[in-house]
Amino acid sequence: MSTLSLENPHLRLEINPEVGASPAAFEANWHGEWVPVMRPTPRPLPEKSSPYSSFTLAPYSNRIRGARFEFAGREYQLHPNKPEGNVVAGITIHGDVRNRPWQAERAGDTLICRFDSSEFPDSNWPWPFTMVKTYRLDGNTLVTQLELTNASDEEMPAGFGIHPYFMRTLPGSGDAMLQFRAKGYYLPDETLIPTEGMKPVPPKLDFSRPRSPGDQHIDTVFGGWEGTATLEWPDSDLRMTIAADPIFSHFVVFTAPDGTLALEPVSNATDGFNLMAKGVRGTGVRILEPGGSLSGTIKMTIEGV
Repeated sequence: MSTLSLENPHLRLEINPEVGASPAAFEANWHGEWVPVMRPTPRPLPEKSSPYSSFTLAPYSNRIRGARFEFAGREYQLHPNKPEGNVVAGITIHGDVRNRPWQAERAGDTLICRFDSSEFPDSNWPWPFTMVKTYRLDGNTLVTQLELTNASDEEMPAGFGIHPYFMRTLPGSGDAMLQFRAKGYYLPDETLIPTEGMKPVPPKLDFSRPRSPGDQHIDTVFGGWEGTATLEWPDSDLRMTIAADPIFSHFVVFTAPDGTLALEPVSNATDGFNLMAKGVRGTGVRILEPGGSLSGTIKMTIEGV
């Protein structure tokens, strides 16, 4: 598979246009050595996005219960994309762009990636839509911008986000310390999907002060996210700050089985379409008019490079 890269004295990024325009590597120049900030993608590059350093979530993030939802008085059935036998079988998860080929090109110091769902007869979304995703290195900051547009002649619900996996340790460092603030979290059932609106954040999930996630398993969506998060690696001088536009009102934390830490700026709550249909407020779901768009920027700044 042919990849595209950006590199400056501080950072380098590699993406694979053929698999969701997904990052295959994001590294920092630390004391003259390139070290992974996001987890490295196995080589040869996989044909599916799950093992990648990061991938894009659109036109919604996370899970939809039963692969169906109600909108504007109609019920929509999607094709489940979780294998049978899994505890959450029968759902859809992480949207419909992450495993698709995108068109990508370099424009100066920027990679511009484009997606059009109408090019795929098996699109798993009732409305046609387009996306533009750009990557740019600005000194010690990776700037990622998403824009999703409703290409249909009807209103459609929408959401988006990214799903990066970060290293919890660097050479010689202790376990990374995470810090962010949010107004609440969504209590999931046994299928990892919430059934009601936000609850107050319990102490075990409170990262308003820097601390390690430790050994606990976390797969949680937080609402009312303030839009910033920091990840600091003890016994090193590296520190990352994530700063996202207000449209990314939700934040997912996932302690992955491979020992990495997924930190996901997203616009909508898990199963946000169904929660909204039930009257739950603050889900982050946007309703796009025909031709309407939502867009937002996420910046990852690495200090110590």
